[in-house]
Amino acid sequence: MENLAPYLASTDIIDWQHPAVLAQAKVLAATQTSVEAIAQTCFEWVRDEIKHSVDYQMNPVPCKASEVLHHQTGYCYAKSHLLAALLRANYIPAGLCYQRLSVNDDGAPYCLHGFNAVYLPDYGWYRLDPRGNRPDVDAQFKPPMEQLAFNPRLAGEMDFSTIFAEPLPIVVDRLQRCSTWDEMLTCLPDAVL
Repeated sequence: MENLAPYLASTDIIDWQHPAVLAQAKVLAATQTSVEAIAQTCFEWVRDEIKHSVDYQMNPVPCKASEVLHHQTGYCYAKSHLLAALLRANYIPAGLCYQRLSVNDDGAPYCLHGFNAVYLPDYGWYRLDPRGNRPDVDAQFKPPMEQLAFNPRLAGEMDFSTIFAEPLPIVVDRLQRCSTWDEMLTCLPDAVL
């Protein structure tokens, strides 16, 4: 059996023990009766209620889950931090996943895209993407079928199979270094894992 403890931990970035995160997690779980229903409710709430920084041209650029909740905005990475925190606050193991995608959908330059995996008793690890839908993005919760926001398809793009308990240091560094959504666009993290 896999050790799921790291995927339940409260950390500096996935700070699910913050009072506001705990309160929101409790509200989202209140009317649900299964792990799967709580996971879906948390996912859909982050996807639909927390605005993607670029889509809405919103500042600041939060990193910690509690900051994302407070400001109601974040890049994909930050939204995934909040979703992980809400799931962990409900004792549901959650991790962080990454893809490497073309920034302009036509080759270099590339950047990382952040999303989540949740451990569901009936399915095991299941990946889900709270980035936020728009006409060209339709991420859904339909286990066991994954419906992520993006699918790598170009040379240089890739899907990383590792499920991380903590965000990648380069992601945290960039989120903490940039203060506006448009500044962040100029220094998006990239890595080949």
